Amino acid sequence: MSATSGTVAGSGPLDGTNAPVESESRVPPAIRQHVLHRTGAAALLLAVAACGGDAASTTAARGTPTAAAPTPTSAPSVAASPPAPARGPQVLVTGLEAPWGIGFLPDGDALVTERDRARVLRVPRAGGQPTVVTTVEQAAPDGEGGLLGLAVSPAYEQDRLVYLYVTTEQDNRIVRMSTDDPSTLEPVLTGIPKGTIHNGGRLAFGPDGLLYAGTGDTGDTSLAQDPQSLGGKVLRMTPDGQPAQAAGSLVFSRGHRNVQGLAFDDAGRLYAVEFGQNRFDEVNQVVEGSNGGWPEVEGAGDGDGRFLAPITTWETSEASPSGAAVVGDSLYVAALRGQRLWRVPLDGSGGAGEPEALLQGEFGRLRAVAAAPDGSFWVLTSNRDGRGSPTGDDDRVVRLTPS
Repeated sequence: MSATSGTVAGSGPLDGTNAPVESESRVPPAIRQHVLHRTGAAALLLAVAACGGDAASTTAARGTPTAAAPTPTSAPSVAASPPAPARGPQVLVTGLEAPWGIGFLPDGDALVTERDRARVLRVPRAGGQPTVVTTVEQAAPDGEGGLLGLAVSPAYEQDRLVYLYVTTEQDNRIVRMSTDDPSTLEPVLTGIPKGTIHNGGRLAFGPDGLLYAGTGDTGDTSLAQDPQSLGGKVLRMTPDGQPAQAAGSLVFSRGHRNVQGLAFDDAGRLYAVEFGQNRFDEVNQVVEGSNGGWPEVEGAGDGDGRFLAPITTWETSEASPSGAAVVGDSLYVAALRGQRLWRVPLDGSGGAGEPEALLQGEFGRLRAVAAAPDGSFWVLTSNRDGRGSPTGDDDRVVRLTPS
């Protein structure tokens, strides 16, 4: 865990200055025999407006971010009070390319990563033209790798730090930058296995102030159960990249295939969403020392008590779940291949009720969802990642508000 700094090409502190494929193709199953927890879609809780997009595999030409409404291109000023959230889907930004990670600053603006361009963008809280914070030069986009997850320090108002999950030529790693000096990156954790598929990449700070990271098995299923490997895990660390006090290990939970969503509820429980292989995608409520069971288990079942029993599963055609966020008493999960936003009611004890499909087919592939400071939540589309059929507006940032 070196403290040496990498460099990026950027435009200064917030001054505004190879389409890979998603691993939704499945390889033949090995030991897979579990029961489908069939999900049903009840009446939508959100008023939705159709915006098109489908899942046919095409590659879009690269474009420039454009705004849903004209605004100055300089860094936005902070308004005296937050804007009133929209009640239905509101497109805040268009013209992004494969956005992946999202996190909010204290003033309500969002930071968004673009996987293949390796850019960090700042999106005004009311929508409008994004500004480029920096371009991460050490990122080496390849397949599902690139500039992936992002997490804002819970002490941001004091330390000004933002954490990034980056695929480099050598590895996947977690780095941090100060928004006062985004041209300098400091390694936090290096040596996470990398591949063209299954890089994981989601970051989230827990209520304990520790940083959690979802990683993937890179297509090598043996990594998931290997306690010495950082692949196929949920990792937990201090903001400096050290194991939590007395834990002795960075591994919080093992036996995972490809964790691309992490979210905490109000009680501090951690939910991890991950891609299955051929049959079932999962939501697990992970705890310290837990084991997701991969590669022995896919979908429902706990391996006679040895493994986590998912609280929700879907057929792979219904989900390919990526980002996740808890809003109120529900877990929202962005689905790529499923082209919908899943609302999973949480029962207050770590379990879940029947999932409900929202926005089905309205915005195409969905990569991430995040709770905003104003009570709304923002969704990132992923139609220009090499597997979608983008419209002229893709990719987009969409804001919704629970009813």
